[in-house]
Amino acid sequence: PKALPVAREPMLLMAVTEFVANSAAFTYFTAGALRRNISSDMLPQRFPLQLTTKSMGVFSPQLQERYGDQPMELHLWARRQPLLSCHPDALHGTLFSSAEAFVVLPNTTRVPVFLLNIDANVTGKPTITRNRLGGTVRLTG
Repeated sequence: PKALPVAREPMLLMAVTEFVANSAAFTYFTAGALRRNISSDMLPQRFPLQLTTKSMGVFSPQLQERYGDQPMELHLWARRQPLLSCHPDALHGTLFSSAEAFVVLPNTTRVPVFLLNIDANVTGKPTITRNRLGGTVRLTG
């Protein structure tokens, strides 16, 4: 239990417990909302790694050899419910996800080229600057 401070002036006070965070993670996971499809046209041109067979050829030269310079798609999803824990200065989470990459052929057919299971530990810290609420997320493992 955490005692909330008494407000002496108008303010917004937000408290999140592990129960609330994990209930939300369970709800989103169960509803299938933890899925994203990312296409090459969704990334900014300045992004260091583009979703094309040419860019991904650095990791797999066979992609460019087989498909030339074609756009790609990345399908991301959670394999298990994320686990979240609250700490005084940050929210820590463990994510269990998968990523499947597809080459998009000129006739819009998608050819699967690889599947990765990605488990990650992340830390999120909220920040308040003047009257703006923001935050940072850092990969910790």
